[in-house]
Amino acid sequence: MTRIDDESGTVSQPPRGGRGRRTALIALAVVVVAAVAVVGALGLGGGEDEGPSAPPRAGSLVPVTRATLTERTEVDGQLGYGTEIPLPVKATGTVTGLPEAGTTVERGDTLLRVDDRPVVLLYGSLPMYRDLGLTTAASGAGAESGAGAADGEAASGEGKPDGGTGDTAAAGPAATPTPTPTPSGAGAGAGAGAATVTELKGMDVLQFETNLAALGHTGFTVDETFTAKTADAVERWQKSLGMPETGTVGIGDVIYSAGKVRIGRPGVRLGEAVTENALTYTGTARKVVVNASAADASWAVRGTAVRVRLPDGRTVRGEVASVGRQASAPEGGSGEDGAEQGGATVPVTVTIKDQKSVGRLESGPVTVEYVGREAKDVLTVPVAALVALAEGGHGLETADGGFIAVKTGLFADGKVEVSGSAVRAGLKVRIPE
Repeated sequence: MTRIDDESGTVSQPPRGGRGRRTALIALAVVVVAAVAVVGALGLGGGEDEGPSAPPRAGSLVPVTRATLTERTEVDGQLGYGTEIPLPVKATGTVTGLPEAGTTVERGDTLLRVDDRPVVLLYGSLPMYRDLGLTTAASGAGAESGAGAADGEAASGEGKPDGGTGDTAAAGPAATPTPTPTPSGAGAGAGAGAATVTELKGMDVLQFETNLAALGHTGFTVDETFTAKTADAVERWQKSLGMPETGTVGIGDVIYSAGKVRIGRPGVRLGEAVTENALTYTGTARKVVVNASAADASWAVRGTAVRVRLPDGRTVRGEVASVGRQASAPEGGSGEDGAEQGGATVPVTVTIKDQKSVGRLESGPVTVEYVGREAKDVLTVPVAALVALAEGGHGLETADGGFIAVKTGLFADGKVEVSGSAVRAGLKVRIPE
């Protein structure tokens, strides 16, 4: 009977003349540990730049090392640009121009043409909900509703602020136009019937003026008030687009988005009447969508680092950006016995910061690797160094031919976490022959 020292954890050598017993013991160890090694080989490794190390040779001595073991789990994903979303086209008429699918459109570019009039992309979060421009009314008629008339509350304050950067009280998306007397000379001799210019106010004005200035059409103060100087800049912008120089921006002339977009599949053909789903778009960055098991999605936390293996075998870094809140039933439905084929899933979106690392690939199946378990700063040995003890459990053979009992932990990267009273970093152990 092989004896283990309770205090040191050391297993005494077999007695002299018991060579056959020792050989049989090690042979048994190799068979048992071979199965354990298969399990350990399934670990997908730690750092991205680490390559698989050469397995130690049988009979060689290897040191016990302190390291961090990482067990990674793989799930399938789909690379692409995300779900296509309809653009909120509010122009009316006949579609006379469409971009090619896959085209990238930036601020100031034309998305499509309706009645041969361009519909332009601008940046912002507030949708276009009214015309932007000046209106005039006879002074005796009071402030009439015009292109800028709205149903919301009136803006506080008079005139334009000096800074023009939003220090005025917010007018809200439905601010009331403010009547302003016609500049001197414009209505000289007109008497009581002199026209009054109505200046539009609101956050939508600030958003539009910010875009207009970014496109290089300046000469006005960027604020929440649409003035005559704003109208002059609008005319210059319209001239650059080949549009009638009216100084007024129609509700269907522009579409806002958070940034540049990638054109998807059109919902209409040239010559057809424009509809709300005339054109779709996505973001311009490629991302990965994983349908993760709802029962095992604890890894999917926003900000979690993952690795994405592309179809060509290359691996790039990714990060969990969002996790869906609604689980979907499996597509396979129920089997013959009424049981569901697979569990419910939740969509997990993974972003890739370095888009150049993806190359020219636009879509395709990918594999996402995430950290399942991790053991930091633990003692490790190659899985092949483990031997099965006759008394049960695992042990390690030392350089002098003795055996020490160890407790195993995480298997990963061809290594295994070991612990025990006799195990220490730097201890030499033998790979069984």
